[in-house]
Amino acid sequence: MSAIDVDVAVVGAGPIGLAAAIEARLAGLSVVVIEPRSFPIDKACGEGLMPGAVAALARLGVHPEGAAIAGFRYSNARTLVEHRFAGPSGLGVRRTALHDALSERADELGVMRLDARVSDLVQNAEGVTVGDVRASWLLACDGLHSTVRRLVGLERPAPGRADRRRFGLRRHYAIEPWTDLVEVHWVADAEAYVTPLAGGLVGVAVLGRPRTDFDEILAQLPELSDRLRGSHPVDSLRGAGPLRQRTAARSAGRVLLLGDASGYVDALTGEGIRVGLAHARAAIEAIVDAGPRPAATYDREWARVSRDFRVITSGLLAAAQSPLRPFIVPAARAMPALFGAAVERLAR
Repeated sequence: MSAIDVDVAVVGAGPIGLAAAIEARLAGLSVVVIEPRSFPIDKACGEGLMPGAVAALARLGVHPEGAAIAGFRYSNARTLVEHRFAGPSGLGVRRTALHDALSERADELGVMRLDARVSDLVQNAEGVTVGDVRASWLLACDGLHSTVRRLVGLERPAPGRADRRRFGLRRHYAIEPWTDLVEVHWVADAEAYVTPLAGGLVGVAVLGRPRTDFDEILAQLPELSDRLRGSHPVDSLRGAGPLRQRTAARSAGRVLLLGDASGYVDALTGEGIRVGLAHARAAIEAIVDAGPRPAATYDREWARVSRDFRVITSGLLAAAQSPLRPFIVPAARAMPALFGAAVERLAR
């Protein structure tokens, strides 16, 4: 195979990788996406897009089919609190539907694809070489367990005990959504996220510690179990994790880390897609601006666009893994203005 010379090589064709490729083409750059998996690519996640993510996708010309999400509802055995978005709605979108919409847009713009797995890379002051691809810049969008992050020496072990790591599990049910809110049900050691989706489907995602049993968590939620009784799962249980990932930096030479590959706190607030889309835009803008230090420009913008997500999620996660956990939902109900302000801050 002859070498492929491009401005940007994107490793990973998940939503953030495809968004980065679309950003590159809209900016007039040549781009190839390197991905060994077949399309569409699925992932265990909550599948709720915040209003900011919907707007960011629309800016790219991507309009996935989904069910309107009007806000969030938190509940435990005795208390519930909800907040409806002050502005536009979010969208509940199956991950495969989101991937199809992004893939179609990437094809429209002439994004090249390469079916390959990255196992090594070489870079110098002029660019990066990955197999048969030579690129001026490489964007690592290869997820929680990023190979590129490890290859460039930016991986750091997550702090804390292994038994406090958190994982995600997800399954879809054939039932008409009963609300236009994302429901977050809190139990002792886990949360269940219920997302309305198009096509008479509801997605249920459970976040918890290692060896969390999906059915056992549902059994602790009688109201949710009653809602789902009589419906049937339309797919097998899918998992992801551990969710906490750390990086030493967000760039190494001409390699930039985006999305989950750049470091991840937790899925508690459901903001991975919105933040990852902001990373994609920041990376391409830094490259196109062609300032004296594009990587440093990206690092600063990464910190800016990730700040709210990381601060709010880290604080909530710390409370959720402490003796304060039983008081999270009652505190949100007692301070609805603060709860609403946090949701609105993350939503945009």
